[in-house]
Amino acid sequence: MYCIQCGVKLADTEKKCPLCGTIPFHPDIQRAEAEPLYPSDCYPVSRISPWGLLWVLTAVFVLSVSTTLLCDLQLSGYMNWSGYVIGALIVGYVVVVLPMWFQKPNPVILVPCDFACVGVYLLYLNLATNGNWFLTFALPIVGFVGLLSTAIVTLTRYIRRGRLFIYGGAIVATGAFMPMMEFLLNITFMPGRYLLWSYFPMGALVLIGGYLVFLAICKPVRETMRRKFFI
Repeated sequence: MYCIQCGVKLADTEKKCPLCGTIPFHPDIQRAEAEPLYPSDCYPVSRISPWGLLWVLTAVFVLSVSTTLLCDLQLSGYMNWSGYVIGALIVGYVVVVLPMWFQKPNPVILVPCDFACVGVYLLYLNLATNGNWFLTFALPIVGFVGLLSTAIVTLTRYIRRGRLFIYGGAIVATGAFMPMMEFLLNITFMPGRYLLWSYFPMGALVLIGGYLVFLAICKPVRETMRRKFFI
């Protein structure tokens, strides 16, 4: 016999569930006096509450930020290196822990928020190091990857069919962006250089993405691939 509330196995003589306290009832089982299935002082370990885990992670985050800041102020007398660590901790918290606070997190909203947080952190690194690479390199790259990821998540979430079109188009778009990425890299860090290597990943990605789009269009070929490779 099992508890209808939590699924714990119960002895036929149990008066109530030792884990959740639910009173079991089975019309075909005659209750007899016998030794309980679980000792009175030993019960199954219950699962950790997700809310408790979130508060623990948040407390660890706050403690890490405070410790980093205090150590930097104690050693340097001002914020010297702690900004890099604190920024990384904030990005990690936003990406990993923040979605756990929602019962049904919407990736269409959370994904652009994650990339926005990464962009702000990169902007801070650029300003803190007196660099000139954010506007000409980091912002276009993060913006493209963020927009593409948001588009993939949105289309996958709200459109049930056409996954091959979505993934194939995303791969083709990534390949087409390769020369632009090399161009941005050259004008930011190596002025005067020409495009050298971006055509190779562009060609490979365009071929792979184009083949996925072809599979989405041509149903007989798609069925053949499914029978041969079980995909």
